[in-house]
Amino acid sequence: MKYKIGVLSLGCPRNLVDAEALAGRLHAKGYAIVEDISRAQIALVNTCAFIQDAKRESIDAILDLIELKKQGQLKKIIVCGCLAQRYKNLGRLLPEVDAFIGSQEIVPPASRFILTPQHYAYLKICEGCINRCSYCAIPRIKGSLRSLEKAQVLQQAADLNRQKISELNIIGQDITGFGLDKGTGSQLAGLLKEIVDRTLNIPWIRLLYLNPRRITDELLALIAGTNRICKYIDLPIQHINDRILKAMNRGITRRQIADLIKKIRQRIPGVCLRTSLIVGFPAETEGEFNELLEFTREVKFERLGVFAYSREEGTPAYHFSGQVPEELKISRLDRIMAAQREISARHNLELLGRAIPVLIEEKQEGGYIGRSQWDAPEVDGTVYVNTKQAYKPGKIIQVKITDTLEYDLVGEPK
Repeated sequence: MKYKIGVLSLGCPRNLVDAEALAGRLHAKGYAIVEDISRAQIALVNTCAFIQDAKRESIDAILDLIELKKQGQLKKIIVCGCLAQRYKNLGRLLPEVDAFIGSQEIVPPASRFILTPQHYAYLKICEGCINRCSYCAIPRIKGSLRSLEKAQVLQQAADLNRQKISELNIIGQDITGFGLDKGTGSQLAGLLKEIVDRTLNIPWIRLLYLNPRRITDELLALIAGTNRICKYIDLPIQHINDRILKAMNRGITRRQIADLIKKIRQRIPGVCLRTSLIVGFPAETEGEFNELLEFTREVKFERLGVFAYSREEGTPAYHFSGQVPEELKISRLDRIMAAQREISARHNLELLGRAIPVLIEEKQEGGYIGRSQWDAPEVDGTVYVNTKQAYKPGKIIQVKITDTLEYDLVGEPK
């Protein structure tokens, strides 16, 4: 009898797709995949090593599994993904682990074992990264940009279309880089058009991580003119001060970022802009931080996340002078988020009394939890739907907004 394998995927959706690839290969060999590791004999944990907090989470998860193994609840532990790729000495430090598989050893199979809820899925179109941001360890972990073969991507999209999921999330370290490694320039818009044509059963298609340097007019026109593409632009700018942007090796200026944001909002009415920022980058002055804070207040991003700079070995910024004290990083992060809470609350108030499409996620007492097209899975807000009607997860319904919170909405079926 084949063992049951429990899968734990940490970190980003790209990691989740890798975990699905491994689970798919094991499932094809006859192993049963279970969601609850306590019901498994083998634990497969896909780790993240992007920043210090992610590494700590991964190590803590491994230690918890080792404890289960000592208690006899697990027979084997397999550690895969970014932590195993980045640190080759883990076998010596964690001898209780039976196998380590680096992220670059994970080859996407013909089919995956989908680990997301049945109503949405992720479609990875590229691996690695072509950007060499000075703070980022991803190229060291994942390698250089490698666009997946278009035929393979379209086949996976067609497979997901047959499953009639409600939302397809297109992902990669930087999906605007698709095609650059082939010497053909960014081919994202062309690929996206083919995906749209082959996924007529999928009502929502979402793009996750668009590098501001490579958002083309063709891509914006496609997003604006295609109803099934969510009007959601995931645009990490990281900072806005020109000196910091240069030190980060972002290859873009404040003026270019501001002009791009203006263009996006002009060409895609009602668009939701999500960004991510880094505070406490080496030698960031109070004035440079205040410039970033004021820019966020001026632009009023609909969605925003902030990271305190993490000093990662193997990156150029690790050796930069002027490392900012941890307490000051957290203080700056808190100030940005305090401003964003007010901005988000005002954006939500504008929806009061309006009816918007909401994707039902799961049942809760008194109704359901759902998401709007302006909210990506796991990272953005939710819509609480008060109703006694019965809906299946994945159903998209019209919801009239009756109350608003800082990040979430409350409503009832229209």
